[in-house]
Amino acid sequence: MPSALPLVSRRRMLLGTAALAALSVTSAACGKSPPPPELDDLMTQLDLARSDSQLASDAATAAGPAQKPALAAVSSARSEHAQALSDEIARITGETTASTAPTTTSTTPAQATPPTVRDVAAALRKSADSATSLAPQLSGYRAGLVGSIAAYCTAAFTVALT
Repeated sequence: MPSALPLVSRRRMLLGTAALAALSVTSAACGKSPPPPELDDLMTQLDLARSDSQLASDAATAAGPAQKPALAAVSSARSEHAQALSDEIARITGETTASTAPTTTSTTPAQATPPTVRDVAAALRKSADSATSLAPQLSGYRAGLVGSIAAYCTAAFTVALT
């Protein structure tokens, strides 16, 4: 008397199991790898660079003629730092960052007084300290990038903005 349920042979069971194993290995290999742990630190450096660039730009608009060139140079250099960090973050993640330019703010009479050279120097000191502590934790290009940012920020607040 024939059975109502079809029989599954051992050969079919083994082939099915092997196919499922191969499928699971293939799908696991195709997934995205997790981002490196220093990604958050690089994003922090990117935010600092954008903020410093905008702060220096705002300070340059209210500064005297002797200070404007130094503040403009700081704004430009920190903007370049932001772009280099943004490029590295995009390379790591395979995605572009939210924006590659600092956000602009305008100084209106309702706002507080525009930032001063002293405010920019304090921000650069903070950025230099942050980059100085991060650079030894990184390796390769990232360590060099963050190290050069630390060196620039230190030179800017000790020499250019004194």
